[in-house]
Amino acid sequence: MKLLDRIEHHLKESRMSATRFGRRAVGDPRFVLDLRAGRRPRRRTIEKVESYLNTKNLSE
Repeated sequence: MKLLDRIEHHLKESRMSATRFGRRAVGDPRFVLDLRAGRRPRRRTIEKVESYLNTKNLSE
């Protein structure tokens, strides 16, 4: 599953806005909006997002 797909799934399941997710996961409120527009994140940013998603999945 692609990173954006995982994020979109998390947004739907948690009912979180894209801007809130971006702010919490990587400190960038436009992160998800930019991904949707074709932004390609750096490896370190991907690692931050995956860490955030994994932490949220463990707490559920």
